[in-house]
Formats: sequence, structure tokens, C-alpha cells
Amino acid sequence: MKKFLCLIFGCFMCCFHHAQSSKKIGSCYDLTEVLKVEPTALYKPHLDASKSFGVKLLKDSKTVQKYISNGKFHKIKKAGKGYRVQKLDYSRPYMVSKAKTTLEKMGAKFSKETKGHTFTVSSITRTLEDQCRLRRVNSNASLGISSHNYGNSFDISYVRFNDVLKYNPKMEIALEKVLRYYANAGRIYYIKERQQSCYHVTVRNY
Repeated sequence: MKKFLCLIFGCFMCCFHHAQSSKKIGSCYDLTEVLKVEPTALYKPHLDASKSFGVKLLKDSKTVQKYISNGKFHKIKKAGKGYRVQKLDYSRPYMVSKAKTTLEKMGAKFSKETKGHTFTVSSITRTLEDQCRLRRVNSNASLGISSHNYGNSFDISYVRFNDVLKYNPKMEIALEKVLRYYANAGRIYYIKERQQSCYHVTVRNY
């Protein structure tokens, strides 16, 4: 009888712990709280551009899979001409078609401008769940809605070129030249993020 009671108590504690854990996970991306965060004037155009693709806010893996299944999201290769994608722990290698094509064209232009060098993509599409996990290890991660949550944004490191983590001012200048070209052409918005050592790039629905 004592063993039986211990078993029941153990199961109860396990279920309680699981419920508490689930509650903690859910609370860190409560949609009501997330929507309260107002974007800055600099960031608002990124969100407006993201919403123009007809993709709803990506809350979890299921929402991403839905867009993959209906052909809206396309897989980003680990490597292409002029770019490499680093190991993605908190994002997913899928984007809308126009974003994928723009990344590939930017990589090809960078390669041409630098005679074969590559830049590194450090983050792609994120769900609210992904952002929740990211905030646990990086307090600078967005508390509100991110353009990463719509499948048309990616980050490019400005301290990693040719798979080497090292400050390279010559390569950074070349990268910014490519970014300015596409921004002036009305195809992207970009922000230099100092804390993350990357350029946040949002593809417009041109």
C-alpha cells in the first residue's frame, strides 16, 4: 500500500512539474503581451513589409509546417554562391519565395564584388516559441513582434566572412555596399544591430 501511495504521489508531482513548465513556456510569448510592445519608428517599415506577404504571425512549428506544406515557404540551402548559413539553433531555414530569391541574388552580387568571398547568414525565420527560447539565453532578443515571425527576414553577420569569425572591415564595407544597393532599389530594409553584430534584413514585397 505504501509503495502504491508513493507511486501515485510521484505521478502527481511529475504532472504538476510538467504543467508548471508548460505554463512558464506559454507565458513568455503570451500574444496579448507581445502585441502591446510598440515597434520603433525605424523598425515599423520592416513589420509593414512583412505583413504584406499574406503570412500570419508564426506562433509555433505547426504554423511553419502549414506554410511549407502549401508551398508558401521554401527551404534555404546551407550554402549558395556568396553566402553560407551557420547552424541555426533558434530559427528555421525557410522563407517566402521573394526573400529566398533576394538572399541568393545578394549572395551572388557579394561574391562578384569580392571575387568569391562569402558572408554568413546567422538567423532566418523564427516563431514566437523560438523567440521565447532565444530570450532565455539572449536578453536582447525582441520582446514584441519581429519581422522574423513572418518568413521574410534574415540576419547577416558582419564579423563572420568565409566561415571565419574575425572582424574584417574590408568585407564589411563590401557587404554594406550590397545592402545599400538593394535598399536603394526598393527591395529590402536593413538595420545594423550593434549588440548582435549583424545586419537585420527584411525583404519587401516588390
